[in-house]
Amino acid sequence: MKQIPNISDIPESYQRYLDEIYTISRKKKGGWVTNKEIAESLQVEPASVSGMLEKLKNRGLIKWEPRKSIRLTEKGKKIARQLSEIHNLLYQFFANVLKIEDKKVIEALSCEIEHHITRDVKTSLEQFLSKYLDG
Repeated sequence: MKQIPNISDIPESYQRYLDEIYTISRKKKGGWVTNKEIAESLQVEPASVSGMLEKLKNRGLIKWEPRKSIRLTEKGKKIARQLSEIHNLLYQFFANVLKIEDKKVIEALSCEIEHHITRDVKTSLEQFLSKYLDG
């Protein structure tokens, strides 16, 4: 099995883009995403998206050519999936353990914290939630 990239090795700004590309691509046939869709979703200028796309491409996280659609590579997908899994675990924790009722607050907290969770913390959180929610 290929080693899953360590999220902590990827800068948070890169993670946010991977996360966004992953989210948008899951709603689209073929999984291709445009610069404009990313810019609108992250509320940034298309020019800054292009700069980040170049960095992601150089790291082997996306397939992209200027003025063309973007798609995550396998490595990019693995990182984005990890972020999504961590996000869901955090969401469960805030909603079901801490009983926070405001979904916007839960979503905001989960989005902010997901980028700082290591593999070990993710494993511990999974184990905790599994015992807590099933117990």
